[in-house]
Amino acid sequence: MQYRNFGKLDWKSSALGFGCMRFPTLDGNRLSANIDETAALSMIHQAIDSGVNYIDTAYPYHDGQSEIVVGKALQGGYREKVKLATKLPVWLVQAPSDFDRFLDEQLQKLQTSYIDFYLLHSLGKSNWSIVLQHNLLAQAEKALADGRIRHLGFSFHDDFACFEEIVNATDLWSFCQIQLNYMDIENQAGTRGLQLAVGKGLAVVVMEPLLGGRLADPPADVLETMESFPVRRAPADWALQWLWDQPEVSVVLSGMNTIGQVEQNLRFADASRPHSFTDADQALIARVREQYNARTVIPCTRCGYCMPCPNGVNIPGNFELYNYAQTFDDVASARFRYPVFLTEAQRSGSCIDCGICEDLCPQHIPIPEWMPKVSALLA
Repeated sequence: MQYRNFGKLDWKSSALGFGCMRFPTLDGNRLSANIDETAALSMIHQAIDSGVNYIDTAYPYHDGQSEIVVGKALQGGYREKVKLATKLPVWLVQAPSDFDRFLDEQLQKLQTSYIDFYLLHSLGKSNWSIVLQHNLLAQAEKALADGRIRHLGFSFHDDFACFEEIVNATDLWSFCQIQLNYMDIENQAGTRGLQLAVGKGLAVVVMEPLLGGRLADPPADVLETMESFPVRRAPADWALQWLWDQPEVSVVLSGMNTIGQVEQNLRFADASRPHSFTDADQALIARVREQYNARTVIPCTRCGYCMPCPNGVNIPGNFELYNYAQTFDDVASARFRYPVFLTEAQRSGSCIDCGICEDLCPQHIPIPEWMPKVSALLA
């Protein structure tokens, strides 16, 4: 296993971290509470025995059962071998006291007296307003002082401007968790966010390195491009090595759900090195990115000129999910994300065909014409 600097902390994380959102389940539903505990425990133990030292879970994963399974897995001496990360469900907080209520419940479920890395979960404009409203940073500072958490960070899903605001809001942050892969260099926090965080001395934990598994199973034309390259790697290996090539990345999380995936990712991580990509490797990734982007249907650049919609529709957000379905041949994942990332008022069905946005769009997209198509595919 390769190990990497973790921000300013005097500790090195394994290149590969175990993300506990996609355990194997007994009913086939990848997110259900019906976890196959025997398989999950075996996977976690094999990963730790092979050098993985960063375990990441969260309050809502597997309908609240992930933390319980992780707590069981870390008994018998395994807790001392790893740093444990979990997350506060910010969207459920209704009062400052909820911080302690959730944290104490999580400590009990995880069968531990402290959390090494505690994150405010899924921060964006909406959840950040909850953090400020209930002064959750002050609550976190108390938990840091009494030792229930060792380090504070946040996971993030929004645009760069929001990321910049949150990163600069407090000196309490030790780390952050962002979505990053070779297709998301300008999406959400993106590469700019990675550099900003590192410049502030924060460790950066990467989630969605395979974009929910889509980069591990590319369309035929993309796969053909990869297989024609002199250096042969599995599609997942290309995506992971692209991240590990960057020394700014502290740990890459993988939500593994089979023992085979654990073994494969361990091999990939063992071979990882910063600055290992050649110019030809980078050119291949750029070509693959271009092929994916060429599959985009709606030419939305997310410039935001169409916003705000007078009826509250998140126009770029709707188009992003529609394009995701087309780009990756994955309608099911786009439909899953649709109600997760967009409120009912923000979805395409709220469009009243006023046409104001179309006049403002520099790409001249007929936005009102696309909205029923978005609804038909995703709603």
